[in-house]
Amino acid sequence: MQHNGKVCYLGDDDLLGAAKYLAGILTHFGIPYDRVDSPNTPPETFLEEPYSLYIFSDYPAARMSAAMFEVLKRNVAQGSGLVMLGGWESFYGRLGEYHQTPMTELLPVTMADADDRRNYPQPVLVVPAPGKENHPVLAGLPWNTPPGVGGFNAFQPKPDAEVLLEAVRFRVQFTSGEFGFQKQETVPLLVAGTYGDGKTAALATDVAPHWVGGWVDWGTPRITQDVPGSDFVDIGCDYAKFFRNLVQFLKKGGGLKQIL
Repeated sequence: MQHNGKVCYLGDDDLLGAAKYLAGILTHFGIPYDRVDSPNTPPETFLEEPYSLYIFSDYPAARMSAAMFEVLKRNVAQGSGLVMLGGWESFYGRLGEYHQTPMTELLPVTMADADDRRNYPQPVLVVPAPGKENHPVLAGLPWNTPPGVGGFNAFQPKPDAEVLLEAVRFRVQFTSGEFGFQKQETVPLLVAGTYGDGKTAALATDVAPHWVGGWVDWGTPRITQDVPGSDFVDIGCDYAKFFRNLVQFLKKGGGLKQIL
């Protein structure tokens, strides 16, 4: 099946809000995309031609009809990529509620059937899973200085899935002028898999504030990018490279413009 070469990016409110972060990354690397804002249902073009990659990020399941889910399943089975990024309206979330939709078949993770949001005021560091530092999504990034996030959705990888990133939570105490760091749980953060001929992934944390935390500032030099339909983003270059790599890995046909 012929794909249109574009990314379909659904959710993250709109381009004047959280969506401008990922939209800025896509724009910076010359990746063509169509947008569906969180309050809107996908247009008829969603049904007319398959996209090379579908990104669901803080987009409520209620916006998708049964027919649209069937089109999505067919397109991913025939080679389109699919990723769900974390957020309050992703996975189960606050109003995401994807746990009783065809996304349970498509994504490489098992979702909770109750509120899966985890919010943390103390450090949660993002690190490669053991042996995954050279995976195409992670290669070339400075994991010796891991970024931190503020929260994520809890899920479990399916048996045939591949865990690429983990979140490591710490408890920090400050006593008598000294800091003490105690490692807590380690949970899967980025999981990759396949459905038919399509590559799939689930990232438990958000691409935009607040959950993205310090990850958005990871790397120097910084990138300042105008975003069509918005103003601009000012972000760390390694944060941008990670999401570029993720899109490149999942997108049918790949093809990225290297601009840094």
